[in-house]
Amino acid sequence: MATRFSPTRDVAARGTCACGAKKPAAGTPAGDSGVSRPSADSGPGRSLNIAIVTHAYYPQFGGVSEHVHHTCLELRKRGHRVTVITCGHRNHNSAAETDVVRIGSNVLVPYNGAFVNLTVGWNVYGKMKRVLSEGRFDVVHVHCPLIPVLPLAATRMSRDAALFGTFHASGRSSAAYSLFRPFLRKYYSRLDGKIAVSRPAQEFVGKYFGGEYRIIPNGVDPDRFSPDRPPAEGLNDGRLNVLFVGRPDPRKGLEHLIRAMGIVRANSRSPVRLVVVGDGPRRRHYEAMVRNLPPGSAVFTGSVSPDVLPGYFSGAHVFCSPATMNESFGIVLLEAMASAVPVVASDIPGYRSVVSHGQDGLLCRPGDAQEMARAILLLLNDGALRREMGARGRDKALRFSWSNIAREIEGCYLEAVKAKSRTRF
Repeated sequence: MATRFSPTRDVAARGTCACGAKKPAAGTPAGDSGVSRPSADSGPGRSLNIAIVTHAYYPQFGGVSEHVHHTCLELRKRGHRVTVITCGHRNHNSAAETDVVRIGSNVLVPYNGAFVNLTVGWNVYGKMKRVLSEGRFDVVHVHCPLIPVLPLAATRMSRDAALFGTFHASGRSSAAYSLFRPFLRKYYSRLDGKIAVSRPAQEFVGKYFGGEYRIIPNGVDPDRFSPDRPPAEGLNDGRLNVLFVGRPDPRKGLEHLIRAMGIVRANSRSPVRLVVVGDGPRRRHYEAMVRNLPPGSAVFTGSVSPDVLPGYFSGAHVFCSPATMNESFGIVLLEAMASAVPVVASDIPGYRSVVSHGQDGLLCRPGDAQEMARAILLLLNDGALRREMGARGRDKALRFSWSNIAREIEGCYLEAVKAKSRTRF
């Protein structure tokens, strides 16, 4: 069962279990069950001490990293203390970090059509137990809470805090969940609140563990991603730009976009360029696919800094995300929409939860380069349609601001903390 995010609805109207939080035990005192807005005992003067645990975080970019970073910023603005517990990276700058605790080291391993994060190191569970104990947190919020090693360590070692889990993954099936369900169920049952970033994500985890979930999606910063941002260097030279942003894993479908661009170049009324932003182990493979194209027809930037990234969106004429599977939401779609750039994306469940076909973007059959090319050409050759779809996308993205997302999450925290405090007395 899932309760959907509603950015325009007053969160104070929700019931105690709107976010999948456990109900108070039978016999606990009656009272206000909707504690998503400050009250006498959880009000403006009440500051929660929150730990957010994630195995994906900066300097590695991606949807989970963005989600954690921006919800942390917004929760701090709302008066809470937030500590990020994550893993180490070779190129992270610990001197520049505040309220970040790193345990172990991150490695990327191939799994399910992508390269996924895995934390390695000595005594990860013991270190996690010590950090959580010393932190005396009111809330421990674990992203991907049943995934080894770091997230599962937090789910297992959290004791007195209200324990939350956000589920990001989606797909048809999970061999790992099927195999280890008996072992994982006892840790799943420890969660006081369960959040999924989309209905496909909720359906995916619910298939194996059931339960109630609050659907709170990814968000976007509409001030950072805006059509008013100046284009990135080199994008404002008269060519039409088709943008891809993400780590070029196999499931991202970049090869289909590269093939589609061959059709686009042959039929576009104006010079066109493919711009690929992102890095990963398969980057060289994709660069080899465009090696014989005319100079300037395809540009691979590698990873870019957060300050530079918005300029690539504002400099694009079409954003394309050709992923073929296992995308639960697609935060890059919102970033394009916030930049007033129309979207061409694969017609997969996670993307259908973001893009309204024919309104703010166009959806294509996954892996169909010809259909993708037709959609891209339709937008490139019709400036009025591009502007119309871009404006609608911008309006939609404003409803998904991180401030709205954080307010929903905060409401879930306060519900669970109050419910947990009732059971102690």
